[in-house]
Amino acid sequence: MSETPYPLHTALSLAASGVPVLPLRRGKVPFGNCHRCAGNACGGRPNMKTPGPCRCPGVCHAWAAATTELAVIASPAWTAAWQRAVSVAYHPGAAGLTVVDLDDAAAVAWARETLPATRVVETTRGEHWIYRGAMSSHNAVRPGVDIKSTMAYARWLGPGTGTMTALPDVVRAMAVKKSSMVRPAPPAVPVPARAGGGECRHRTSAYLDRGIAMAEQRITEAREAVHATVYRTFLAVLSTHGRCGCLTDAHVARLFTAAQAKGESPRHCTDAWTNARTRLGL
Repeated sequence: MSETPYPLHTALSLAASGVPVLPLRRGKVPFGNCHRCAGNACGGRPNMKTPGPCRCPGVCHAWAAATTELAVIASPAWTAAWQRAVSVAYHPGAAGLTVVDLDDAAAVAWARETLPATRVVETTRGEHWIYRGAMSSHNAVRPGVDIKSTMAYARWLGPGTGTMTALPDVVRAMAVKKSSMVRPAPPAVPVPARAGGGECRHRTSAYLDRGIAMAEQRITEAREAVHATVYRTFLAVLSTHGRCGCLTDAHVARLFTAAQAKGESPRHCTDAWTNARTRLGL
């Protein structure tokens, strides 16, 4: 396994073959959003399923920045990022692919006994098994195993070896099982009516939206200790809104998107959210 010293050349070659690419900075994470797109103030991008489209010429919106447009990849804004990039990433789902990311030797051994053979790419600690077909991405479907496809990115570590085969049902089944194990959101806790009547203020869109926007801004403006800032922000949001049932998947997705734009991985986001819920007893 080796990485090219010329990430831009690799990116252009991949894009020409129909694989959407983006640069990764040190730490193997995407570049953060520019100040104009902080907190998705720009409205996001179409493939993020948020209002838009974003017309920012920079490398913004984490995995959603991935593109096959050669003119964009070689543009001045992107060239500046490539000069700082340490490797190339791609969006598997947009290329019609799914990557089973095996993090260690035990996970690799499990895959060899359980999964159909397909193209294999060596990684620093394990292997990527690449299948034809896209699906939703899931982390930790079993010890040392992540699924990267839609709304995720994977590092490009070379073409790999072996013949790529169709995405098997056993991989899809792992994702279904993982989803069924997700702890449901806590039920709404009745809130005594305040003097003069009125409903729980958490359920008013203005109060909740302002709180989520402030949390996004706090994460976006972090200049150091990003891990700790993300965790503290998640903790603050859950302590205010976690028990009344007003948080939706869309609100959580906004927080995760802000964190990932600062370089946090999906797994780090999930772990921070889970740890905050556990600390609060949710």
